[in-house]
Amino acid sequence: MAYGLAEDPALSITPHLDAVEYPVEREQLVMAAADAGAPPDVINLFKCLPRPEYATREAVMRDLSEASRRSALGGLKDDDGVNRDRRNIGRDLVENAPDGQTRHP
Repeated sequence: MAYGLAEDPALSITPHLDAVEYPVEREQLVMAAADAGAPPDVINLFKCLPRPEYATREAVMRDLSEASRRSALGGLKDDDGVNRDRRNIGRDLVENAPDGQTRHP
């Protein structure tokens, strides 16, 4: 996503976060981004948010930052102290979920 000055502003997520009213459901973020002509990378990023609903823009940014941190730093210990790498994060979330649930978005 566009974090630096030299990156493509079309990849920025912030205009899409500002275009919705909070609280907002994850699916509403996805639809708003698609309606605004966001690139597939931005739409897919919203689809992968872990919570089904967000009370504030800051809550969305917090989850996006956490996802970015985990993806960028392979081998970093997760919140539960388990050392996961980028290749297995989805598998680990599904396999270690409580019975009858999946923690994977």
